[in-house]
Amino acid sequence: MTAVALCSGGCHEVNDDRIPQMPVQISMADPALWNSYGVAGFGIFRYFTLQTSPVQPSGFPYLSDSRTGFGGVLLIGGMDPYTGDTNTPLAYDLSCPVERSPEIRVYVDPVSFDAICPVCGSHYDVTMAAGNPISGPASNKHNRYGLKRYRCLPTTFGGYIVSY
Repeated sequence: MTAVALCSGGCHEVNDDRIPQMPVQISMADPALWNSYGVAGFGIFRYFTLQTSPVQPSGFPYLSDSRTGFGGVLLIGGMDPYTGDTNTPLAYDLSCPVERSPEIRVYVDPVSFDAICPVCGSHYDVTMAAGNPISGPASNKHNRYGLKRYRCLPTTFGGYIVSY
């Protein structure tokens, strides 16, 4: 998946495939699970990490086929940049594409809603620009790196499934 971002100097391609493709399967298919562990509005976020300690979110009923990607999953409420729909659940891999390590994960600034890498300092817009870089090494004009995106698929029961 390659996205195109508009920049003041023209169009530059954003590489969002630097993180290895790993299985992602988080089921919140029924409304009760979604209401407990999903995101209900703009900027509300949650981290899902199954393969590291501590497992997040605490108490989440992961299934035997659950997977959380390379470094975990960031689920956040935002605007779908492709459709303009608001209050849409969006999902990204937590691993910084500059660092490319499952142990180096972005975190969300609760004021700006940027995802920030604690190592390289890159900032990513995860609420309105599909995880594209805003600043730091990820926004280099020659090599722009965005967060790997995952799908949030609505279910007929009112919940969502996050998958690759």
